[in-house]
Amino acid sequence: MESAQRHRVIAIDGPAASGKSSVARELAQRLHFVYVNSGAMYRAVTWSVLQRGINPTDKSRIAQLIATLKFGCELKDGELRLLIDDVDLTPQLHEDRVNGEVSRVSTVPEVRQVIFNRLRDYANKYDLVVEGRDIGSVVFSETPFKFYIDASPEVRAQRRAAQGHRDQIARRDRADSSRSASPLIVAEDADVIETSHLTVDQVVDEIMKRLRKKNFRVAG
Repeated sequence: MESAQRHRVIAIDGPAASGKSSVARELAQRLHFVYVNSGAMYRAVTWSVLQRGINPTDKSRIAQLIATLKFGCELKDGELRLLIDDVDLTPQLHEDRVNGEVSRVSTVPEVRQVIFNRLRDYANKYDLVVEGRDIGSVVFSETPFKFYIDASPEVRAQRRAAQGHRDQIARRDRADSSRSASPLIVAEDADVIETSHLTVDQVVDEIMKRLRKKNFRVAG
């Protein structure tokens, strides 16, 4: 599939609060790539589910809803954002109710298929840095540029609290790693970077160094 794509994809995976969002955003800026947060896409769907009063355990009704929603995208400040029914839901994505249910909604196969298709479509139009939990293992398994960003549970919990979010890291880890649809795993050919004691710039510097070793053409 790589040969069919005109654009390059860098996959950044990792558990909640590992630092992957900050790293992926900074990396995209340095490379002048488009940044995509796949987790935000799942959150947008989750908010839509909850806003309509659908029980997040009701996979059948969620699948029915997915079939009726209009999905689009907007490129804003170097970031691709998913639009649902022409609305950018970014301000609602970290509501407590979304934090509590996104792992559950993201297990619905129809939800994952929609996000998968959107991400693949983006890659046909832009050079991407995509962050998530199954980007290197499933969505862009063919890309040679895969990184898994990790940190200790204690550090991740501290980071989450500093962001003002109250979702429980341990519960998110269990849900993401044990789901049957595209669980969080380390892709066999991914470079693992432990970030507990590194700044965002230090992590990005390390990724840039490893990209060069992979014959990735880095300007400058």
